[in-house]
Amino acid sequence: MAEPVDAWWRRRQWSRGVPVPYAVGEFRAEWASWPVLVRQYHPDWNAGVVLTQIPPAADVLLTWECDVGHVFVATPTEQRSRPGRERRRSVWCPECAVLAQPQRWPVLPEDWPSAVPVPQRAVRSSGRQTLPAAPARGLPGGAVASSRRTPTRTRAGSSAGRGRSTRTAAPRTICPKTPRLPSGESFVSQCAPAPASAVEAELRAGLRDRLDLTFEHTAIRLDRPFHEHVEVWPDIILPELRVAIEYDSTGRHGLEHVGSREESDRRKDRATRAVGWEVVRIRTGRLPVLGPWDLQESGVSGRTIDRLVDVLREIRGPLLVDAYAR
Repeated sequence: MAEPVDAWWRRRQWSRGVPVPYAVGEFRAEWASWPVLVRQYHPDWNAGVVLTQIPPAADVLLTWECDVGHVFVATPTEQRSRPGRERRRSVWCPECAVLAQPQRWPVLPEDWPSAVPVPQRAVRSSGRQTLPAAPARGLPGGAVASSRRTPTRTRAGSSAGRGRSTRTAAPRTICPKTPRLPSGESFVSQCAPAPASAVEAELRAGLRDRLDLTFEHTAIRLDRPFHEHVEVWPDIILPELRVAIEYDSTGRHGLEHVGSREESDRRKDRATRAVGWEVVRIRTGRLPVLGPWDLQESGVSGRTIDRLVDVLREIRGPLLVDAYAR
């Protein structure tokens, strides 16, 4: 079973009994015939391990970057088995390979409604490959990650300039301000909004009185875009416990966190859990719970803080949580 490169390196250190199981350049000859992979590999994204220290047959998950700037995860075997070793370079990236596939639209009858939505191209993915935003380095001018442009559709029997239906989707723009960090890392974001309510500050102060944790981080790095970013901004982030806390109320007009905004909350929770974090939502104003650890409260009080700390103990265990108790 494939494992992250840092865990694989520690296991090799233990099995060989040396701090450097493979010397730099030990597998240089094996990788010499794969110059595209050498260019796509970055040691700083792979625990500092150089590519020539990794056997080509090792079952280890490595992070790669294509020439356009798409970042993805794959094993050496997966990379070396991709088609087109001597053909176009786009096949070395799963995202570019999908974009390079020809699109054939079905021929529509003359009386077909012109307002029918154009089907969107599906992006293939696997459990090991994720496609976050393209980093700024090496990105051509004007290019963005995961851009989609729907090709022109022409109805059958139409002449040039008459009876033609053209639908072009705007390219997807991803904010480039998110730093290059491994998925799941928390940090202080340049894009995070200011705290929206005094209740969040009260909740943070109550937790700070109970637990000696880091409360300065404002964002969590994702492995795929969420709206126009590859980061999310929970109300409170607890990096030591990898738990994000959200305070939800219906707002002054009773429209917050309901309807489509509730669906956005669910998407946000799924994206956060996908990178190894857990989410606890404090739901007020008769909002229903969304996750297994959510709390229904009337507001923030000492009882709310007590219940929240108890939930943290259930999620991460009392031994870890109580180690940060004041």
